[in-house]
Amino acid sequence: MNQTVVIIGIGEMGGVFAKGFLRSGYPVYPVTRNMNLSDAVAQIPDPVLVLVAVAEKDLPDILAGIPDEWRGCLGLLQNELLPADWQRHHISNPTVISVWFEKKKGQDYKVFIPSPIYGPAADIISHSLKSIDIPCRILTTEDELLFELVLKNLYILTLNIAGLETLGTAENLWFNNNAFARSVVQEIIDVQSWQTQAELPRETLIEGMQQAIKAQPNHQCVGRSAAARLERTVTIADKAGLDVPTIREIYTRHAG
Repeated sequence: MNQTVVIIGIGEMGGVFAKGFLRSGYPVYPVTRNMNLSDAVAQIPDPVLVLVAVAEKDLPDILAGIPDEWRGCLGLLQNELLPADWQRHHISNPTVISVWFEKKKGQDYKVFIPSPIYGPAADIISHSLKSIDIPCRILTTEDELLFELVLKNLYILTLNIAGLETLGTAENLWFNNNAFARSVVQEIIDVQSWQTQAELPRETLIEGMQQAIKAQPNHQCVGRSAAARLERTVTIADKAGLDVPTIREIYTRHAG
């Protein structure tokens, strides 16, 4: 029998991964918010993977409390994820997937484009998701991973922040309000560049985001986290001393 996969957080996304792991023959041990991690480690001291599937806002507390026994086999899948998010907790070489499918309550999952994966357990995750018809591709370098994380962040933040103004679909935002959308995109890249301390390939990122929009043109721009993402982006821009005038104009109209 395969080693057990632990999943911390059994929401909509965690449930999709659990289905894939079980289909591929990996026993799954779920950890819910009411469970103590130390008790879970006593039950499963040597898992093949510990997939953290909690919401972005809960990730720092979870990573701060990860037991030593599990620190070497972590998997991460959150949106707005960057290497500093795990490095500040002295976690090295996690398996990371940039998720390009969505799962809403009462609906089946919807794939946008293949999800890139990097890290020691990339093969396990890729095989498991492919077993339930979710396409993946495995990355080979940390630079590739950084690009893919920034690309997903760019897509999410642009649709949520710019979408507060345009509403409607991703297609409407990008193709009917392109100058405005590109202004927001450039400012988000400025913020991501400061966060990563990297010179990012702007046009390649924009092209990748456009391909994702073309893959699901009717995807709605504004989710329930849009206002929080706007506020986080402005807070980071303040800390970095970045101007981001278009985003600040949106913030003045939609703050709170």
